[in-house]
Parts: sequence; structure tokens; C-alpha cells
Amino acid sequence: MKTSSISCAPKPARPGLGIYIHWPFCLSKCPYCDFNSHVAQRVEERDWRRAYLAALDWFAERTRGRTVTSVFFGGGTPSLMPPSLVAALLERIAARWPLDADVEITLEANPTSAEQGKFAAFAAAGVNRLSLGVQALDDAALRLLGRTHTAAEAIAAFELARKTFPRASFDLITARPGQTTAEWERELTRALALEPAHLSVYQLAMEPETPFFRLHERGRLDLPDEETALEMYRLTRRMLASAGLPPYEVSNFARPGQECRHNLLYWRYGIYAGVGPGAHARLPAQGSGAGRLALVATRSPARWLRQTLRAGGAGVAEMEELAPRQMALEYLLMSLRTREGMSRARLRAISGHDVSPHKVAELVHQGLLREAGNDRLGATERGVLVLERVIAELADTLSPAEGMTSQKLPHHPDGGQ
Repeated sequence: MKTSSISCAPKPARPGLGIYIHWPFCLSKCPYCDFNSHVAQRVEERDWRRAYLAALDWFAERTRGRTVTSVFFGGGTPSLMPPSLVAALLERIAARWPLDADVEITLEANPTSAEQGKFAAFAAAGVNRLSLGVQALDDAALRLLGRTHTAAEAIAAFELARKTFPRASFDLITARPGQTTAEWERELTRALALEPAHLSVYQLAMEPETPFFRLHERGRLDLPDEETALEMYRLTRRMLASAGLPPYEVSNFARPGQECRHNLLYWRYGIYAGVGPGAHARLPAQGSGAGRLALVATRSPARWLRQTLRAGGAGVAEMEELAPRQMALEYLLMSLRTREGMSRARLRAISGHDVSPHKVAELVHQGLLREAGNDRLGATERGVLVLERVIAELADTLSPAEGMTSQKLPHHPDGGQ
């Protein structure tokens, strides 16, 4: 059985590096959102510029010899950033690292009229991919979700983004309160009429500590039941695949060659810097071959800013060298979300661990896993619907591979290619 392949940028001559930059501010907080985002009356651009530049310098010292393959401005609402700040950060990145010839530079944006006015300036700064947080193409649903734009504004923003940037994408949320499968089908039809090259579709989750979670706990938020949500997901996969946007990850759909390369770096367990409050990073562990350092920045924007400006560095709050089994679990969790699946050879190279051949054979027999030769494993259409179970069963069988020990791991390329 052959695994599906996806297009990706040519592997750079040097190991790859992704850079994530977190802008933690929003105009308002959506009731379903548990991201590290905050409403601020005033943001001192000069201080934030200094702090971001210092953090980039700190990561540059620890990732010498790498080529930047992608930059991703996330949040929060990065389209609230002054374009001059985005330009300054991209200039510093270009000064500190070599850039891949096909470097992908993504910025997340809201579709409001005010932010549309910045699109040209962001493109001039170097952004070449815009990701729009549309979330719904229904005005009542947008109001319920706490969004500040209308469906008409969202469509206008996407049309403008497509004219302004080489690549554009947008997000939608499904399984919303009171939503039916028929309503979702009509909304998807409307989305596909825009002919996107990339679309992300996320199921609404009740995250603890959010207003939606509290309403749901009190019985005041009526969500579709599990079977209805599952049918919406099946419908999404069918409709988008028929429209030429096959799923390349559980929640992401794209025409061949239009996949988000930055997110692919995460799913392939590559190396990335995380700049800004609460940002995560994975760096090579010095002198340990295939080892990884896991870093988490201080979450509070005010504390991160003070820490970075006073002490230099990147405002790192936590740093640990991951154990081989931790690295194996992370790669398993990330890679099996993708259509291309996981490579057992890469799993062994990363961690010295492997999954049980007997468990693999059992899941293949159940129609939940597909394999190509002795190396590649991926979830089938049925397996994707119970992916948490598939991953958990494989994770339970992780153990040191024959002939390897956790003290001596083989070298492997960190670029995740």
C-alpha cells in the first residue's frame, strides 16, 4: 500500500529552522478562546520592538548554522501590530540567519475593515502568506462567537488578501452551538465558492476557564452531540477533498503545494524558536546528538517584557532537556495527525524508541492504520476518526529499539524533512 505524499519546499542545504513570533494582544477576547491573548488599552511599540529583537538575537546564538524556512506571526491578533514592527523583526531575522529561497512568512489577521487597510503594508514588509480568522460565514454565528466582523467583511478581506499576498488561507469553526449538519453543509458550500487554496476547520472545544466552558457547564450552551459533530467532520473531509483540497492534517486542507510549511515543521518534529509571551520552542540539546531542549517563555506579557528588557535573553521561564521517551511521544502525537504519517526510522533516530510491530499489525488489521514497507505508518480514514485511541495504543508500546540505548542516540537531521 502506498502512502499519500504532499508537496513541500526543497530541503535547504543547512538544517531548517522555523520562527514563531507571538503577539499577545487583541481588541476583545472571544468567549471560546484559551490562547495567551489579552486586551490592552495601550502597547508601547518601542519597548516591544526592543524585546522582540533581543529575543531573536538570543535564539540566533543558539541556532547557528541553520536556515530559516518559515516565520509565523501568531497571537492574539498579529494584524494589530504596526507594519513597521513586522518589517523590523523580519529585517533582524534576515540579518541573523540565512533564509531559504522559498521562505514562508505567515501573519494571522482578523477580517475587520481597519486591519484590511494594513494588508499592503504587511506585504511590503515581507509577509507572503496571510491566515484570516474568519471562523464563520454566518452573521448570527459570528455574534455568538464574539467576533467583531461580519460575513460580508470576511469575504471582502479574503478577496483582498488573495490579491495582496502570494498565498492566503482562512479558518472556520464547526460544531458550534445549535448548528446542524445541513447548516454546516451550506456554509462549507459558501466557503468553497471563494475557491480557497488552503482552509483550516476546527471543531469548537469547550476549553476550561473560558466563558463558553462555564456556560456549557451550567447547561446554557447547546452543542451538537458527538455523533452530529462526527458527521460534520466526515462531511468536511468529503466536500473539501471533492473540491481539490484533501486533508494534509486532521484540521487542515489544501491544494497540492499550498500546505502551511511552518505548521508542517511542527508536525514533522523540526526545530523552531518561540519568541514572545508564552511561546514554546524546540532547540537542539548541545552536545547530545539527537537530543531536544523544550523551552517555554514567561506567559504574562508584562512580565515577559520586563524580563526580556532587563535581563536580555528571550524571557524563558522553563527549559528542560527531553528524555528519549518524551521525544518519541511528541513525534508520535504530531506526525500521526498528518496524511504523510510517521516514519519509524525517524522515530528511532529521534529517540532510540520504536512502537510494537504486533500492535502495528493489530491496528492495520482493524483498518485504523496503513503502512508502506517497514517504515511509514499513517492513520486511515477510519483511523482519523478515532485518532486519540490509535495514538494512545501505539504510545503504550513505545520502548527502546533493539540495538539502541537511551544513552547513545543516532544523529538525525532536525529539519523534519
